[in-house]
Amino acid sequence: MRHLLFLVIVFCGYFGFSQKGETPKKYVLDASQFYGSILLHNPDISHLITAHPGGIILGFNRKRFGHEDWEASLGYPDTGFSFVYQDMNNPTLGKNFGLYAHYNFYFLRRNLQFRIGQGVAYNTNPYDKAENFRNNAYGSHLLSSTMVMFNYHKENLLAGLGFKAGISLIHYSNANFKAPNTSTNTMALNFGLTYDLDGGEVYEFQEPRPQEKIIEPIRYNFVLRGGVNESDVINSGQYGFWILSAYADKRLGNKSALQLGTDVFFSNFLKELIRFQSTSFPEMDVDPDTDFKRVGVFVGHELFINKMSVVAQLGYYVYYPFDFEGQVYNRVGLKRYFGDKLFGAVTLKSHGAKAEAVEFGIGIRL
Repeated sequence: MRHLLFLVIVFCGYFGFSQKGETPKKYVLDASQFYGSILLHNPDISHLITAHPGGIILGFNRKRFGHEDWEASLGYPDTGFSFVYQDMNNPTLGKNFGLYAHYNFYFLRRNLQFRIGQGVAYNTNPYDKAENFRNNAYGSHLLSSTMVMFNYHKENLLAGLGFKAGISLIHYSNANFKAPNTSTNTMALNFGLTYDLDGGEVYEFQEPRPQEKIIEPIRYNFVLRGGVNESDVINSGQYGFWILSAYADKRLGNKSALQLGTDVFFSNFLKELIRFQSTSFPEMDVDPDTDFKRVGVFVGHELFINKMSVVAQLGYYVYYPFDFEGQVYNRVGLKRYFGDKLFGAVTLKSHGAKAEAVEFGIGIRL
């Protein structure tokens, strides 16, 4: 606990300022220690669950008071960044250092805080066939990471200091960028302190302003996605992929839209997997000339948050010549709009809980 208090004191000294203006900018720091367990989501990692991981979560938060329309409509969430240091307490797994962008949403008169963050993490000891062959959870130093926290949260109890306590879930995976990629999920208890950088000055939440309901005709979207991934066969090689997507969306109001569309997948790692299975496992009866391309149709939902949006899609392959992880797939991720038509996207494509790839895309909405 003394390490936690030291970090809070250092942050308070370094960031101890307030910013005032026409639109108030209020910042709150938080620091939490956590201690938990790795969940056995896959029996293949049972040999890695030997101790309880622990670490520190640091947060830098900007409070929102409704000066932009989207803030009030979502209950005045915070935006910010988190840093996580996690010692897996297992020399095979090593340590993880993660940086996240996050939102804090509030419930029960702002006493319950829900934080969701997405970012990247660095692992100190990934798989190596000679030096660390037991680590089948992390195949690379760089990992995609998702963090979720539920906290009882009270700010500014004494001269800007407050506290928080709750549970956290931290997921690490490289989304099959490089095999192996069994991943880990840590469930932990956390306790920490918060510090208001302006000493607890109170700002009023703006009353929601009447908004004109957005009514649009059906819009048409075209997206080009790409990236690099590898099959589950270790050392089978990393290959580029690209995806063409076309879909229509219909706004349901100011917050959301429904989608219906199609994807065409050109996943080159499947070429190598088809060749490997056809030559090394004749009992699988895989034709070496099997087409590696796939075509899917999907339905989706988009939740708009200012210039950002959260996308969730569920698809089904209608052209599926090679059996890989089943015919149902899903995609979740973030979009960022640049003006009214152009957008960029980062999404995770998977089959259930089994990730296939992280997709980077650019698109146009007409």
